[in-house]
Amino acid sequence: MDQSEPQITLSEPVGDTTKTTTCYMCACRCGIKVHLRNGAVRYIEGNRDHPVNKGVLCAKGSAGIMQHYSPARLKAPMKRVGPRGSNEFQEITWDEALGLATDWLGKVRADDPRKLAFFTGRDQSQALTGWFAQQYGTPNFAAHGGFCSVNMAAAGIYTFGGSFWEFGEPDWEHTRYFMMFGVAEDHASNPIKTALGKLKAKGVKVVVVNPIRTGYGAIADEWIGIKPGTDGLFVGALIRELLINEKIDLQSLITHTNAAWLVINDPGAPDDGLIARDTDGKPLCLDKSTGQLADATRLDVAPAFSGNVTLADGRAAVPVFQLMAERFLDDAYTPERAAEITGVPARTIRRLAQELAHAAFEEEIELDIPWTDASGRQHPTTKGRPVSMHAMRGISAHANGFQTCRTLHLLQILLGTIDCPGGFRYKAPFPRPAPPPVKPAGKPGTIAPNTPMSGPPLGFPTGPEDLLVDAEGTPARIDKAYSWDAPIAAHGLMQMVITNTANHDPYPIDVLFMFMANMSWNSSMNVPAVLQYLTAKDPATGDYKIPKIIYSDAYFSEMVPYADLILPDTTYLERWDCISMLDRPISDPDAPADAIRQPVVAPDRNVRPFQSVVLDLGARLRLPGFVDEAGNPKYPGGYEDYIVNHERGPGVGPLAGYRGADGQSYGKGAPNPSQLDQYIANGCFYAHELAPGQRYYKHVNKAYLDWAAEVGFIGAPNPITFHLYIEALQKFRLAAEGHGPVQPPDSHRARIKAAFDPLPFWYPADGDAGSDDDYPISAVTQRPMAMYHSWGSQNAWLRQIHTANRLYVSQSCGQELGIVDDDWVWITSPIGRVKAQIRLMEGLNPHTVWTWNAIGKRKGAWNLAPDAPEAEDGFLLNHLTTELLPAREGGYRFANADPVTGQAAWYDLKVRIEKAAPHEQGQSWPQFESLAPPDAKPRPDVLRYRGKSRVEVDA
Repeated sequence: MDQSEPQITLSEPVGDTTKTTTCYMCACRCGIKVHLRNGAVRYIEGNRDHPVNKGVLCAKGSAGIMQHYSPARLKAPMKRVGPRGSNEFQEITWDEALGLATDWLGKVRADDPRKLAFFTGRDQSQALTGWFAQQYGTPNFAAHGGFCSVNMAAAGIYTFGGSFWEFGEPDWEHTRYFMMFGVAEDHASNPIKTALGKLKAKGVKVVVVNPIRTGYGAIADEWIGIKPGTDGLFVGALIRELLINEKIDLQSLITHTNAAWLVINDPGAPDDGLIARDTDGKPLCLDKSTGQLADATRLDVAPAFSGNVTLADGRAAVPVFQLMAERFLDDAYTPERAAEITGVPARTIRRLAQELAHAAFEEEIELDIPWTDASGRQHPTTKGRPVSMHAMRGISAHANGFQTCRTLHLLQILLGTIDCPGGFRYKAPFPRPAPPPVKPAGKPGTIAPNTPMSGPPLGFPTGPEDLLVDAEGTPARIDKAYSWDAPIAAHGLMQMVITNTANHDPYPIDVLFMFMANMSWNSSMNVPAVLQYLTAKDPATGDYKIPKIIYSDAYFSEMVPYADLILPDTTYLERWDCISMLDRPISDPDAPADAIRQPVVAPDRNVRPFQSVVLDLGARLRLPGFVDEAGNPKYPGGYEDYIVNHERGPGVGPLAGYRGADGQSYGKGAPNPSQLDQYIANGCFYAHELAPGQRYYKHVNKAYLDWAAEVGFIGAPNPITFHLYIEALQKFRLAAEGHGPVQPPDSHRARIKAAFDPLPFWYPADGDAGSDDDYPISAVTQRPMAMYHSWGSQNAWLRQIHTANRLYVSQSCGQELGIVDDDWVWITSPIGRVKAQIRLMEGLNPHTVWTWNAIGKRKGAWNLAPDAPEAEDGFLLNHLTTELLPAREGGYRFANADPVTGQAAWYDLKVRIEKAAPHEQGQSWPQFESLAPPDAKPRPDVLRYRGKSRVEVDA
């Protein structure tokens, strides 16, 4: 070796210690390895052994260092000392903070527990927070899903017992044709990117249906630039083509669905439209082999799919399939009509239907995997129709989103692609009964002081009798979930909490308790109005209309200044977390899996993990389950203690792996004191590999259903039926027609009758207001791969990728309006206007504009400088999106949401665009008063990672 050459160490260790944990920079929950030096974070890499990402890590995950060392981190508990919104706080001790919270919450519980509204953001610990609400006794609990993707979840769970996102995914290995609808770049980013790369390498056709061609759509073989809110009509036209050409899986419809069940046809009767049943409650069909009525669940019948049938009482009935076919064979779903509304040419719709049919029926695959169905029939191989689909918020965040998602699921069912090789596949603990037999608790008259509720605050109604309303139809919940406003609000309506609370609609509350929910900025519609609601006072008393606000967050978000008490959270690298089977696990179709986060570093501030704070408050309030018989805290070790020792049912706890005293049990078993150590030794996750014969057709797979019941995923090993026709929806319609003891107010009847069709269908979303002539352009948002919600856009590294957002406008629209790149424009909706800078682009539906959400910041928030580009140039479309629709007949104002589930209709926004005058160029609008850091410490001018043992700040 030439000694004159410099000697360079090529394999110098990154740090002196490495710990595994789970990323929290988005909802992917990838496995990571955190390298430490001298106790400080040095480097974050992907964990190659982890089932979610297999070592892949995106920009967000890698930038976790800057998230952890963010100057926006809160430092200590604080109580408000100035006017609400002034950001004037005084630091207090944890004893004082928890004592104050306990005093406020204790008084409410002793008076009327409903007057606590407890709503959390994307916390991934709803199993704990929902249990806290139940034990406290308030029905006013929900989380992030209500304004994000409840349409997707509820539509799938009510239809076939599963859904996209955490509940299922395409069979990436075997699919031969893939369609993606409305999936933004931040969703499942690492797994989807990896999977798409494999599909492209194998020559699988990838079709992306989205108004915007970015991210995943940029690599698609075919991009369908559909008009927002019309996906349901597009899919309905595909269904029509399949029906006309008889390209449907009839055997699957017979075996797995209610297609042959008879529907009573007796207009005006109280059971019109319900399923005809025998005396044992079994659904009836017409047996073609005998010409007689028969139990439709029997295997020895040949069910008829069409024909008018006479029931034993002389009334008429028809099979579900006939009703479905009549709907989609109607001229309303012709490709020509769909083309007029969606912007997708009729010839394209017909060709795509042909391609779907060819992949499903001409390229059928067969795996050498024997399995046994729930009826005991043995199948020597496992056959599949290799068409798969994936969808997310882009199709669900509309006022027609529930039925649109249902229509997409119907397409999959007709093709026979549910949980088969090459199709959609469930991820444990799904499938579950459609819907699960859990009803929301909190009916009027059941809430009592110092008393837990009889069940969980969230559930799945199957008729008007399950609604949380009083005799006059008044909602029992502050967000109006499970009322006639949103009967199947499976995730609640978090976006309506502040508005309803300030308006005392339907009643006033005393304490609003929120966690990691930036509801004064990018998580609320109509932000200017929400800011007024947060500070509104009763003119008679001078008291705030929302008397007390408790808020927990790790960072100085826009919501912090409006709280009365701040309980500062840790970063994700400083705490225990549980990604649980009771909540939102990390399963894949072949392996139920859950995970933990472990503290890889100790907090250097006076902060505590929110979950441990909830447990502490529960013990201080003496909530059942939070204290033992002597009144002592049941989990004195905090969340770590709870994860190991809490049991939701006999032997069922937050983690499914390493259960039992010896750690050898899965799913059910006694608490294992070494459970967390075993998870850590395994990389902070546990994956249970299903046997090959359990992996497909889980809804009717005997081996899987028996096992799932044994480990506690489902209550009983019964086969799960797909519901082309949802009888529960018809029950709500019958009530709106005047039948039954629980009926909607007159102001709601027409809405319920129209939206609660038991068969999927498409209808135009109303949007905010105004005519297409006044507001001709759809305005939507996406989140970029490098950001996730609002917390990512304060990250020093990620800011260099997305420092400010632009309004993206199609080239044709730009030419029509006479605008070019970097021009400033006014974006006007029926409730206001926003000024933003534009960027022209190809690959955009010509009647649509869009921007990155969550980039725009309020001046000074997140400890950014007042002149930061996020505040000077960034903007939000939230200012233009109303949370309440204009008054309808009778003066009632419905939420700007899906009428079935209450999901916020973010993407129904319609606007007009006008070029700003020369003197109006520069700086986005509206602008709000600048915020100062609540701890009065100076902001850093530069945040720099120097490659040493810590992040250093240059002031």
